[in-house]
Amino acid sequence: MKISTKGRYALRMLIELAVHQQEGYVSLKDISERQNISKKYLEQIVPMLNKSGILRTNRGNKGGYMLAKPASECTVGEVLRATEGSLAPVSCLDYEENDCPRAGFCPTLYIWQGLEKAVSDYLNSVTVQDIIDHAAEAGNDYCI
Repeated sequence: MKISTKGRYALRMLIELAVHQQEGYVSLKDISERQNISKKYLEQIVPMLNKSGILRTNRGNKGGYMLAKPASECTVGEVLRATEGSLAPVSCLDYEENDCPRAGFCPTLYIWQGLEKAVSDYLNSVTVQDIIDHAAEAGNDYCI
């Protein structure tokens, strides 16, 4: 499994929104400039985060984006699933029901199920707030 720039940039965007939450709605232009990410690329990510309920949007003069819930409740797993789709290591685990004809006798299925569980459990345990706190403890700005 390899996380694309879409997933990484979505995390950077959400961290930016969390860090600047006291300012209210933040424009894509500001996020783009501060994170050195193309505004056009962010515009492709926004619908995915909106659809999954991670972002709140406001149009107009004071428009922009903000987190739809506290950063402490927004997990990395949730963000990556919204932008990357399935985090399953093999295609037969992409859906709830494994419809692979070999599933009943596949000798390696348990390996992929265990890997998927370990990755999901870990990513679901880390929040956007955890990333911000970790960066602050290390004395660094965040960078993903």
